[in-house]
Amino acid sequence: MIDTRRLRTLRAVADHRTVTAAAAALHLTPSAVSQQLVALEHEVGHRLLERDGRGVRLTSVGRILLGHANEVLAQLERAEADIAAYTTGTAGEVKAASFATAIGLVVAPAVERLMDKEPGIQVRVLDAEGDQSLTMVLDGAVDVAVAVEYRGAPAEDDRRLSRIPLYSEPFDVVLPRDHALAGGEVTVADLAGERWIGPYPGNPCHDVIALACEHAGFAPVFAHSSDDFSAVVALASAGAGVAMVPRLALRGMDLSGVAIRQVAGPERRVFAAVRRGAERHPLLVPLLDALQDTATALRHTA
Repeated sequence: MIDTRRLRTLRAVADHRTVTAAAAALHLTPSAVSQQLVALEHEVGHRLLERDGRGVRLTSVGRILLGHANEVLAQLERAEADIAAYTTGTAGEVKAASFATAIGLVVAPAVERLMDKEPGIQVRVLDAEGDQSLTMVLDGAVDVAVAVEYRGAPAEDDRRLSRIPLYSEPFDVVLPRDHALAGGEVTVADLAGERWIGPYPGNPCHDVIALACEHAGFAPVFAHSSDDFSAVVALASAGAGVAMVPRLALRGMDLSGVAIRQVAGPERRVFAAVRRGAERHPLLVPLLDALQDTATALRHTA
């Protein structure tokens, strides 16, 4: 009989690529993780991991078992959701991780709706970038992630997650007001050779910008880095460089020192994600519905 707790450990190691990182995510010691993996290998009768530089990777048998583990763990989530629906109804705490802009645009309005309609559900919101929030869901640290599509993100058919599209928005070019391109149409290719201001590598928006520039035939040179778009706009206003910023992130900012130009191509696609099977949990259904409602309202006002 395979212990499902060890399947969770195997998935964490596959996600994080090192025993130490998996242990931190699972709130275990590296020794405890190693012991669980050894026990799991004894249960299946095969090696599941092999060294890969400073980390580890799954063997062929390990990848086969991981596929089944994803299905088993998703079914357990469904079982917990059905039992919760039968026994407790809608009362309890839900943890949601989201990047800052989406907290203001969809998460906070969704929480406000829930306070009126489902007062028994308490939502705890954590500020986390889109790539971090998905890992937090998979590790069980939060129940819901509001994340951004980016290169390297889990695919839409990833068997570990259920995804709910929320909204998408284009990026606008932010230029110093006296920039040579400030008065006309702008393409991404026009910005080759410029000094750039943008998010740090690892931020999904950095990846969207880099990919758009790559498609235009160049690699952007980031002279200044900040994950705070108000800081990005302030630097552009000071003449420090050019930037591309998601349109909705510009709402409410002082744009008097910059020129904003539309540009074709890059966009930020935002979605909610839960562990597969958990989308039926009675505490999560109202929050996911509220997120979709607020996202629909946002699309109508964008």
